[in-house]
Amino acid sequence: MVQNDDVKVLKFALILGIIDNFFFGLGFLLIPGTLVRLSGGNPADLSWLRWPGGALIALGIGAIMVYSKPEKKNTFVTTYALFFLLGGLGLLYSWIMHEYSGANTWFIVFPTLLKLILSALLFWGRNQAKGIL
Repeated sequence: MVQNDDVKVLKFALILGIIDNFFFGLGFLLIPGTLVRLSGGNPADLSWLRWPGGALIALGIGAIMVYSKPEKKNTFVTTYALFFLLGGLGLLYSWIMHEYSGANTWFIVFPTLLKLILSALLFWGRNQAKGIL
């Protein structure tokens, strides 16, 4: 039986990750041109944004499955935490090195911070729930 207190942070982080994955996944898959225009960025080949949209949605679906039954899902939780860590670090590097061409800075600031915070929450939740993972 899962101890409720052991998985609170993990489940909270999974919910935030699911929202993040579906927001960006659906946006990249269905309306990538609109996202580029909203950011004020340079035009891009939309196929480079559409295919990661599908992968983000798949990760979100996987996180929903883990949320409903987190027992023995350490591999997914660790991978999910690394996904957000590496994604956040990549965005941070682009932001610091001025690779971001968009006029709206919050289009890189918000996802960067969100992904780094999500990674920390997932690692923290993983540590708290290690007895069931």
